[in-house]
Amino acid sequence: MARTHLIRQQPAGKAETLRFTPHRVAGQAGTSFKPEHFAAILEDPPQQGFFEVHAENYMGAGGPAHAALESIRRDYPVSIHGVCMSLGGPSPLDPQHLERFRILVERYEPAMVSEHLAWSTHENVFFNDLLPLPYNLTTLLHVCEHVDRMQSTIGRRIFLENPSTYVAFDHSTISETDFLAEVVRRTGCGLLLDVNNVFVSAANHRFPPITYLETFPLAAVGEVHLAGHAEQVDSEGQRVLIDSHDGPVADAVWQLYETIITRCGPVPTLIEWDSEIPDWPVLRAEALAAQEILDRHGATGQVRDAAE
Repeated sequence: MARTHLIRQQPAGKAETLRFTPHRVAGQAGTSFKPEHFAAILEDPPQQGFFEVHAENYMGAGGPAHAALESIRRDYPVSIHGVCMSLGGPSPLDPQHLERFRILVERYEPAMVSEHLAWSTHENVFFNDLLPLPYNLTTLLHVCEHVDRMQSTIGRRIFLENPSTYVAFDHSTISETDFLAEVVRRTGCGLLLDVNNVFVSAANHRFPPITYLETFPLAAVGEVHLAGHAEQVDSEGQRVLIDSHDGPVADAVWQLYETIITRCGPVPTLIEWDSEIPDWPVLRAEALAAQEILDRHGATGQVRDAAE
């Protein structure tokens, strides 16, 4: 599909040039976009699916990274996934980071925009982690304020991702699923349901993942993530799962995913693979496995588009 230039009517005689053809992602499976796969992706004609990028990798003004992403965006929908906004932190959002994010959204007109229910900054300290937060009224007010600020700045509804957790807080007075539901109610955001995160957290905290899903606000889910995880043993000899994104989706996660799609319908689904990156056909095969499940449930269910 060639790049097009469209004109969208704006109030007071203003017009805005759209650099890319809009794409829908309803009922489709996609993958993380990795520069290692760029040449292989271009070898084939455009196919069904979409690509997701981490916003922070594209906040420079130009260069090879943007040239590659622009080429991908001409033929495919793109989802922008933030990892450093620190929506769960007590400090105000970094205005410079927020503005860079806004420019990126304006530049690529993504089909979906998402961020994490986590924090990663404290005053002038920046952590290379998505850290957990206590679920209580104080944190809820911070998160809602930050989600409102982000959505109003970028002019888009965002999807908030459930975390993978390894510790729980004594100060939590609200369950994670109730916390997410209340953020949705107060801000109008949607949710990104990371199935691997559910599985990892359930194993680490010793609860059945299906119990978590029974109270999860599935009606707000606009995107699903799937990924691989690793298993370690802690200092007390206890099994711990790590959300590592360095391998294929586990069979148990696929089973949980099919349960979710049975309940939600064919929600746009992304395969994440961020380290130990395989050749493109391997990653593509994971997306095709998700697509087969989406297609099977799309034949009888209602296809939900991320923009709705």
